[in-house]
Amino acid sequence: MSIRLSLRIACAVPMLILLPVCIAMAQDTSPDAAASNAEAEAQGMLGTTSGEQVYAQICQGCHMPQGLGAQGAGNYPAFAANPAMASANYVAITILNGRRNMPAFAHNPDAGGFFEPVWLSDEQIANVVNHIRSNFGNNYPDPITPAEVRALRPQPEAPASN
Repeated sequence: MSIRLSLRIACAVPMLILLPVCIAMAQDTSPDAAASNAEAEAQGMLGTTSGEQVYAQICQGCHMPQGLGAQGAGNYPAFAANPAMASANYVAITILNGRRNMPAFAHNPDAGGFFEPVWLSDEQIANVVNHIRSNFGNNYPDPITPAEVRALRPQPEAPASN
């Protein structure tokens, strides 16, 4: 065995032994960490719960800044003067589950892929739904709450019993 190979092995073995220790140390299970994780869950992936900011960061790329929608490479419906916006549940369910070529924004920890899909918290979805329904010429007075969004989330299927 060459000296170079021996040195590589000698350096790699301690790293392999220490790797699980480093991972365990990085996983903070303190009450402060749990509170921080709950706060991060409420903030979703964008770091904001503002409906206007969520719209600007995610929705307006397809539905346009003024909510007029677009056609071309795809068909992105307008929010302005769209009677479907009368139902807060319809808008929230569409955001949670996706529709046609629109992706789902419900948090799915089992989603595969190279990059983690973007997901939104209940508060973010409620706020962006309320933003859409109170802007772009819409004036629907009945806001949706994060608790109502939570109730609309897809439920995991129970295992079939024999």
